[in-house]
Amino acid sequence: MFFFLVFICNCLFSQQIVTGRTIDDNGESLSAVTIINMVTDKKVYSNSQGEFSIEASANDELRFVKEDFRRVSRRVLTDGINSPLLITLFQIPKEIGEVKIVKKLTGDLNEDSRIVAKTDKGELVRNAVGLPQPVGKMREKPAEVKQVLLPILLGNLNVQGVYDLISGKARRQKRLYRYDDLQEHIAWIRNRVEDEYFTKVGIPADRISEFIEFSFGAKPQVRTYVKARNLSGVLLRLEETIPLYLDRMAKGSNVKKS
Repeated sequence: MFFFLVFICNCLFSQQIVTGRTIDDNGESLSAVTIINMVTDKKVYSNSQGEFSIEASANDELRFVKEDFRRVSRRVLTDGINSPLLITLFQIPKEIGEVKIVKKLTGDLNEDSRIVAKTDKGELVRNAVGLPQPVGKMREKPAEVKQVLLPILLGNLNVQGVYDLISGKARRQKRLYRYDDLQEHIAWIRNRVEDEYFTKVGIPADRISEFIEFSFGAKPQVRTYVKARNLSGVLLRLEETIPLYLDRMAKGSNVKKS
């Protein structure tokens, strides 16, 4: 009993009052922060000025918790020092949900391109962080006939280039790259223009990509504007190809019926 009482007294007298203040990353006082002594499970809250006081013993861990903020832990009374704490909590970034505002098309392509355009979240992040844009594509360049034959005439043999031409590898690479570029350009438009823009004029949702590919062939300038990342120019040329595609769809339907 004696030793038990001594132990309790030691625990009680070894505890001290730890004081401090909680602030946010802008230096403003942060109220209603929950401060928990992880050893004794005691809890207190910071006041309107961010100030708090809590009992703790040497090397106790205090945890600071507030909704929408990253929690912070701090060991206290280390080396017997009991100076006021200044705890900074950083707010957790929140993703803002997309807000749709339905507007009618005005006929002004500069205005309409903003109405139908989707938000490119990846581009927003790159711009905010300042990431450099990739220059070109990292892919193997197919062998060209001129680049292989001319060195041969000068006495230099490009063995790999000759093999790529003879085996058909260069031809397959070019075909694959053309397909990849086509899909990338179609995706560029799909990622920036709402499906409703197409469905309102009579193009089924499941044929939007087909219509865009058709537009590339009917009006090559559509693709030129895609490469230039000019959405207004893309919409201008798409407006010209919509009647052609709808007429093609109608003829296709008539052929099937007959």
